[in-house]
Amino acid sequence: MISEALALPTPPECPVDHPDFIRAAGRARRLLPAEVHDALVDFTDTPPRSGVILLRGLPVGHLPATPATPATPTGKDSTSEFLLLTVARCLGQPVGYLPEHNGSVVQNIVPVRAAQDRQISTSSKVTLQYHTETAFHPHRPRYLLLFCLRGDASARTTYVSVYDALDNLRPETVAVLRQSRFRTAVDESFMQGRPSRLLDPMPIISGSDDNVTFVYDADLMIGVDSEAQDALEELQRVVAEHEQHVVLEAGDLLVVDNNVAVHGRSPFTPRFDGTDRWLQRTFVVTDLAPSAADRNGRIITTDFAN
Repeated sequence: MISEALALPTPPECPVDHPDFIRAAGRARRLLPAEVHDALVDFTDTPPRSGVILLRGLPVGHLPATPATPATPTGKDSTSEFLLLTVARCLGQPVGYLPEHNGSVVQNIVPVRAAQDRQISTSSKVTLQYHTETAFHPHRPRYLLLFCLRGDASARTTYVSVYDALDNLRPETVAVLRQSRFRTAVDESFMQGRPSRLLDPMPIISGSDDNVTFVYDADLMIGVDSEAQDALEELQRVVAEHEQHVVLEAGDLLVVDNNVAVHGRSPFTPRFDGTDRWLQRTFVVTDLAPSAADRNGRIITTDFAN
């Protein structure tokens, strides 16, 4: 178990989003067990076909009841946040997006009564469809980190690699998917209460055969013509046929390469009694510089509503 070999320093006594907290997490990465550090370096240098890496047995600290909403104060210690950001700093630079939990770099993902049937992270009754994280965004994260503080045996985190999709798509379909013939809508949370809109056409697959970038959202994406829509529907079928999954347990940290794998989640039944599934999430970019004009500190502020 990793927790037995993990000896990170006590987190600093400042808010998780404070630069001193994130800087301390960056320094703490040198204290990760060698096998964890090296696995993360290898993950960034030569991403595996699966596009994911799973760390297990990590300490989560003392847990209070699962909060009713992501914004509900918990009074918990910052053990899990510090560990999550330490791993994030091995991969790049953690960031927040202003419409997502007010830009927090570490976000609590819990089932919310009012969101049970929606295509958002706090839903529970519906299948969360396959998607690239913020597929519509010019500064989308390279990595998505999901740290499980409290699990649910019926909640499967699903993922599919672009390479598994490519191996099972017709060559003529792949050729269409490489063309700018697909439009994606903006997530409702980024529209500040206004109706969503479709962005300019883009390819779903780009890059060389051994370094592919996959940008896909089953819920928000359409083809601009009938041939493109047919290709999108073939991709949807192939993705569904090659689903992989993991049931996250307390102490599991799943890292998803957002260029390589799309992810989703199965339905599950929350109890809303303080014992429900509780994940923490952070987004990581490889470089802060490209988002400089659309960023306040570590909060990316791109405005899609105008």
